[in-house]
Amino acid sequence: VQLQASGGGSVQVGGSLTLSCAASGSISNLDTMSWYRQVPGNSRELVASMTANYPPYIDLSVKGRFTISRDNAKNGVLLQMNSLRPEDTATYYCNAHVQGRYYWGQGTQVTVSS
Repeated sequence: VQLQASGGGSVQVGGSLTLSCAASGSISNLDTMSWYRQVPGNSRELVASMTANYPPYIDLSVKGRFTISRDNAKNGVLLQMNSLRPEDTATYYCNAHVQGRYYWGQGTQVTVSS
């Protein structure tokens, strides 16, 4: 399974970005796709995830501002991020859970400046 993340960048407070994660390879049994984020010195934290037949999970820290959705064209997920804050600055990672294994995409940097 290969994951390709894109869409990061630099925005000002209150701005918006959409992250995209495209999955390829052996994804016929793809279970859950998620977005994590990490700042230097901290552990990676779950931001949002989607599992088939379940409501999406959105972390409280971003609830009401971030939305996760399927991108069927790319066999992946999108993370729509609105009302961005400086504390959202991080490297964002896409994750896929397939048949008991976890796969990671490369990170994409999001920087929010005031």
